[in-house]
Amino acid sequence: MPELLVLDNIPFQLQPEAVLDRLHLRDLDDYQPRALELARQAQAAARPRAMYRVAYIESRTDNTVTVEGVTFASRVLVVNLQETHRVFPFVATCGCEMEAWAAPITDMLERFWAETLMEMAVHAAARFVHTHVADKAAFGPVAAMDPGSLQDWPLEQQRELFTLLGDTRGAIGVELTDSCLMVPVKSVSGIFFPSETHYENCQLCPRETCPGRRAQYDADLYARRYARH
Repeated sequence: MPELLVLDNIPFQLQPEAVLDRLHLRDLDDYQPRALELARQAQAAARPRAMYRVAYIESRTDNTVTVEGVTFASRVLVVNLQETHRVFPFVATCGCEMEAWAAPITDMLERFWAETLMEMAVHAAARFVHTHVADKAAFGPVAAMDPGSLQDWPLEQQRELFTLLGDTRGAIGVELTDSCLMVPVKSVSGIFFPSETHYENCQLCPRETCPGRRAQYDADLYARRYARH
């Protein structure tokens, strides 16, 4: 297995203005001092990390793709990978240190703030590894898919993804539970691949109230691009 690429010096700064906007506190002066104090603590604890590796596709069927002996079952993934021979499995996390900082916080409002600050950290790590892969691969736009985001690719295939990645715990402290959730909870995983169509999972997801939506739902996209004819 090729050596994992570990990114453990990821830039992350919680700017006060961005924190207040993200926590919806811009016009709530009474809450701002405590929220910004928590942000300062979070900043001191934060050590977001990411890891990825290059992996090569060995075989394909209509509904599966096998990457270095690991088989993924997803029609959407198969079609998205039809023009490439290599992929980049990855994990990004807010870091064990930040999760440990947040663990003692029991006040409901402050807990929400802490969870949001951890989300900001993992998003920074995810953006960083995305840019790193795009620069290394040098094949144009890069998209990602992750098990569990769509019905087409079930969460249980996190097991196969982590098998492909190797020692995630030793590399960046991320573990997969028996229920296929990650610890630290504020972690993301998936597979990067080249995409001239600028693919986003959101295009195939009909959920209307999603704060993380990055693209408009396209009700006809599956039939147009992914259905077998």
